Amino acid sequence: MIKVLIVDDIPETRNHLTKLLSVDSEIDVAGTAGSGEEAIRVAMELRPDVIVMDINMPGMDGVAAAEIVSQRLPTSPIIMMSVHGEAEQLRRAIAAGAREFLVKPFSADEFSTTIKRVYERELGRREQLQAITPAPSGPQEPGSAEEDHQVVAVFSPKGGAGRTTIAANLALALMSETGGRVCLVDANLQFGDVGVLLNLNPKNRSILDAIEGGEPDADLLESVVVDHSTGIRVLLAPPSPEGADLVTPTYLRKIIDLLRVTHDWVVVDLPPALTDHTLGIMDAADQIVVLSALEITTIKNVRLFLEVADQLEYDRSKLRLVINRSDTAQGIRISDVEASIRRPVDGTVVSDGRLAVLAVNRGVPFVVSHPEAALSRDITRLARTLAGEPSTSASTEKPKKGLFARR
Repeated sequence: MIKVLIVDDIPETRNHLTKLLSVDSEIDVAGTAGSGEEAIRVAMELRPDVIVMDINMPGMDGVAAAEIVSQRLPTSPIIMMSVHGEAEQLRRAIAAGAREFLVKPFSADEFSTTIKRVYERELGRREQLQAITPAPSGPQEPGSAEEDHQVVAVFSPKGGAGRTTIAANLALALMSETGGRVCLVDANLQFGDVGVLLNLNPKNRSILDAIEGGEPDADLLESVVVDHSTGIRVLLAPPSPEGADLVTPTYLRKIIDLLRVTHDWVVVDLPPALTDHTLGIMDAADQIVVLSALEITTIKNVRLFLEVADQLEYDRSKLRLVINRSDTAQGIRISDVEASIRRPVDGTVVSDGRLAVLAVNRGVPFVVSHPEAALSRDITRLARTLAGEPSTSASTEKPKKGLFARR
């Protein structure tokens, strides 16, 4: 049976909704709550299959309660209800993590059908995630070599190259292919989009919460890293651009070094700019995925970046040049790119704008929703390349001067 929790501040309404569902043998009202605070406590105790919550309640309203519950219990979908059906109410409910919105009054059939539909969607989502989530590996042996852990930076010297999409899907592919513990870091501190791509609540913890906690350590990072339903872990960028000013390059580098110790793979989504933050992470990275596109200005910027990498004395094996949206119909061939930048291309990712946009809009990465698509296969191939040919750990390399300091 489908376990349901009903949340409404009016006792008569809770009783009425319970009676509406009593005639359906597939649904069991496992509990009720009369406030947002009580809803959080009861939900954590009962762990219901579906939560039905009124949006207008005194004290903590349904939106605030839904934000907290969806973060703590992502597998318990929420249906919001209200006597109003305005677009603003709907927007607030969806932003809080609700899967459906019911306008009072509604019939018993409409009520039970909505609950079943939301529950079936959740089951389907879990099946998709389980298909790519590996069985948990055993505990790490004491004294395991930290140098086996890898930091992979994903960078493009020009915006719009699909960097964040590649980074998010690559993190999932690495987890699937290696069975390792993976953390995805959104280092685009001003305008990070990792949370949007993974359908994470914007109220989730971020790197700013770590800064408020003081000097970073393993326990502090454990409290701010978000566990995503796919199995990867995510460190989000600040929720607003002004928060980026609080994150210093030194602090960000310390976080990356700490995450390397506790994770097999740390995938970092970098902004399209050579700042002290970006260069610090590149120095720490074992491998840098450099994204280009079959577009002349992007190719030019990639060539300039590779010249900078030579100045920084990065080993050629540390850089992985990948052509995203590799559709030669645009008039530029892979061989043209190789001739321009004077080095071979290490991989290509097929152009499939329809699937990529669909995945972004749904908040479900395409390696999860469409694992057999050509786009997903190319990302999986890239993950295997990174896992099968690890470069020398950054911790064994001699320290490099920053580019700007050298100039």
